[in-house]
Amino acid sequence: MLEGTVKIFNHQSEVLKNNPLGDKSKREVYVYLPPNYDGEKKFPVVYCLTGFTGRGKMFLNDSAFTPNLAQRMDKLIDSGMVKPMILVMPDCFTHYGGSQYINSTATGNYEDYLTHELVSFIDENLKTIPDRNSRAVMGKSSGGYRAMICGLRHSETFGLICSTAGDAYFDLCYLPDFAKAFRAIKGNPKKLLDKFWDENEKKGKHDFDGLNIIGMSACYSPNGTDFDLPFDLQTGEIRDEIWQKWLKHDPVRLIENHVENLKSLKLLYIDAGTRDEFNLDVGAKIFCERLKKHDIPHIHEEFDDGHFNISYRQNRSLELISQNIEG
Repeated sequence: MLEGTVKIFNHQSEVLKNNPLGDKSKREVYVYLPPNYDGEKKFPVVYCLTGFTGRGKMFLNDSAFTPNLAQRMDKLIDSGMVKPMILVMPDCFTHYGGSQYINSTATGNYEDYLTHELVSFIDENLKTIPDRNSRAVMGKSSGGYRAMICGLRHSETFGLICSTAGDAYFDLCYLPDFAKAFRAIKGNPKKLLDKFWDENEKKGKHDFDGLNIIGMSACYSPNGTDFDLPFDLQTGEIRDEIWQKWLKHDPVRLIENHVENLKSLKLLYIDAGTRDEFNLDVGAKIFCERLKKHDIPHIHEEFDDGHFNISYRQNRSLELISQNIEG
């Protein structure tokens, strides 16, 4: 079996310079090049996005029984299931654990970084087909959320969208964790953050819930370079005015304003496990039902599993992308 190669770019971002968290602006971008990449022929491109607390190189982690993304792609190409494509694995990690790949005054302009700066950089430095119909984005969880946002807001750049267990219908995927996050934060978000950055600190049962809500607050309800939590730090009561800010970022609620963008896509694929711990299978159902109401073509699938250890679903996304992408 022929193997592709992985190339690492140290990309100096201009839009991430002087970001409010002081996170590095030079980012490692991992790129998979198919076995027949020779620097002459042009290839379609798939942007692969990790979930919250992830970064691109984690797609290439070594595991005894699970192939990483490069190994997976080699097998898919060798079997003829997937055509040769370039895979781009960006790093959009922040001090809070993630950026949701959107612009925020509290984290930085990660939407501009991914959609404009990085796409241009990749097209300039690799033999790509620089066209929306030859450019896809796929991701899981927060990466799946970003894939949906790309379809909603950036269909001129990405013509193919695949979301696995993407954050949607915030009422069910975030709201149920507010009480757990409240208990973990204990009135002091900074203290919990410091705990995550201290390698000697043992993390508590609901500490990740607290970190997740802090990270989402920085993305959905920034307050200048700070952020507002969606509940009262002393009592846990939901702050409706902040919660409403979150809902403005919910893919389910954004469909109505972006119908034509979604209709223009060559592929819109949504899937989730029927036992997803964050109820994202329900969010996917609701999202797809709204798509139906607007006659937006899409594919909706479910599988018998939860939210974690489901990298095997990458096969299905890559298969569908290969069938629909141009080039």
